[in-house]
Amino acid sequence: MQRVALGVSYLGSAYKGWQSQPGGGTVQDALEQALSSFAVRSIKVVCAGRTDAGVHGINQVVHLDTDLVREPFSWVRGTNAFLPADIAVQWAHPVTSSFHARNSARGRRYAYVLLEAPVRPAIEAGRVGWVFRPLDGDAMRRAAQHLVGEHDFSSFRSSMCQSPTPVKQLRDIRIARCQAPEGGATAYWRFDFEGQAFLHHMIRNIMGCLVAVGTGTRPPDWVGEVLQARDRRVAAPTFAADGLYFLGPQYDEVWGLPTAVSAMDWLPG
Repeated sequence: MQRVALGVSYLGSAYKGWQSQPGGGTVQDALEQALSSFAVRSIKVVCAGRTDAGVHGINQVVHLDTDLVREPFSWVRGTNAFLPADIAVQWAHPVTSSFHARNSARGRRYAYVLLEAPVRPAIEAGRVGWVFRPLDGDAMRRAAQHLVGEHDFSSFRSSMCQSPTPVKQLRDIRIARCQAPEGGATAYWRFDFEGQAFLHHMIRNIMGCLVAVGTGTRPPDWVGEVLQARDRRVAAPTFAADGLYFLGPQYDEVWGLPTAVSAMDWLPG
């Protein structure tokens, strides 16, 4: 048996999230079916990070164990021949059995793309979040600083979260306004999150609070109060999944896995 790591990109709009379900309709279901068709035997995968319904993956990493010996490019092209257009394997790399897509990750990165515009998106529908009020970037950055570090993130945790602890380390939050025509009323914002691990809906719940600050509904220090409350009821509503992208896990260089794929160049910023 050999272990193979794959990098997978997908548009999550049409799927019920990453994790396989009895009724199908998930990214994992589609990927395992394509891999099994290519390998002509059952293939199961383990992923670096599960994503919710509507959330997209840029460089999701999975590993699989198989007795089928193929060159890396064959895993890519052969599997993609059986995948729908909105899912594609980007790369394949043989690894030792000590590599684990989830447990070997030392961090994870996400980006949220938000459209600030008077009218809701059409061309970008399902690919960006949307706010019609102007946003104050400096206020959101001040608010975000309350969240950086190791904290109890219970206030940003979904009731369906299965993590054994609400304590997580959020290493960095970066907020940038980009692609704004000079003098125009339309702009894209990019929010980058880097952490060791994340709770269910954690980023979308943080986004709801940051947008509340950005639109002037709440002051920046309110986010610190929400964090200290450790109570989901005091935070803003969960923000839309549309603009959330799993950029991928971070591994030690010893594994030699790609850290970037072409779709990263497509994202604003």
